[in-house]
Amino acid sequence: MKKILLAMTFVANTIFCFGQSKVYVTREITPESLVRIYEALGVKPEGRVAVKISTGESEKTGYLRPAFIKPLVDKVHGIIVECNTAYSGSRNTTEKHWKTIREHGFTAIAPVDIMDEEGDMHIAIQDSTHMKYNIVGKHLAYYDWMINLAHFKGHQMGGLGGVLKNASIGVASASGKAYIHTAGYTENVDKLWGHVDDQDGFVESMAAAAQAVHNYFGNGEKIVYIAVMNNMSIDCDCNANPQKPLIADYGIVASLDPVAVDQACYDIVSQIHNDEHNDNRPLLERIAKQHGTHIMEWGEKIGLGSRKYEIINIDK
Repeated sequence: MKKILLAMTFVANTIFCFGQSKVYVTREITPESLVRIYEALGVKPEGRVAVKISTGESEKTGYLRPAFIKPLVDKVHGIIVECNTAYSGSRNTTEKHWKTIREHGFTAIAPVDIMDEEGDMHIAIQDSTHMKYNIVGKHLAYYDWMINLAHFKGHQMGGLGGVLKNASIGVASASGKAYIHTAGYTENVDKLWGHVDDQDGFVESMAAAAQAVHNYFGNGEKIVYIAVMNNMSIDCDCNANPQKPLIADYGIVASLDPVAVDQACYDIVSQIHNDEHNDNRPLLERIAKQHGTHIMEWGEKIGLGSRKYEIINIDK
């Protein structure tokens, strides 16, 4: 596997050094630090730039707020992109999703695109262990670059929600979400919840779908990954009533390697010292229960990235 990883071609800042990827970190969580950590990646997007975020199921969730992301979106002349959900709620139809997007303030700061508003399309998948293809929002074809801007937290089904989930479930259309959740069993949203018993298959399918999106953008040369470690509930932003976060906000993590980003975020949470202000046990238990770290293990196995990384603190 190491030979495979070392043989892969990446832009300069992503080259693995003895199996390690460069991961940039700042302890500041401000609009300015978000721009700085993006700039540290040393990339220059061209053409139409998609900024993939979660628009949030409700105001109670920790989705990244418009005022926080606006300077970065402005800098890259980006278009905020999302897809409809596969569960009942405030974003499972285009009509309801647009209402939520407006209420959460995103249309006030930038153009927004629900990528599966006009349907979906198939893109090639490298790891066909469970799926034959990846099903994404049709409008993905409009974009030349992607900024994967994720909020790191737990997740009810996947264990953890980071950049890999944002690239897989997040970019998938509703049908694509069903296909991933059921590890390739069905694309039918109505049959989704009766076929979600293969947990490892689901997690492996997420990694495979994330790789498909990574490869779609120039084999990783036209996509970057940023995770904001704040409001780290055990629940995802797709949960309208998430549990209260029990650990303090940490900072922002970024890389051109998505596996390294999620691994670094997990390691940071694992190393938190528990005291009267922090209790990382519920989040770690949620991740363990849902086999959440398996997404990084599988991502590394299929050649998407490396779990070994070098931390570069941009605050120094």
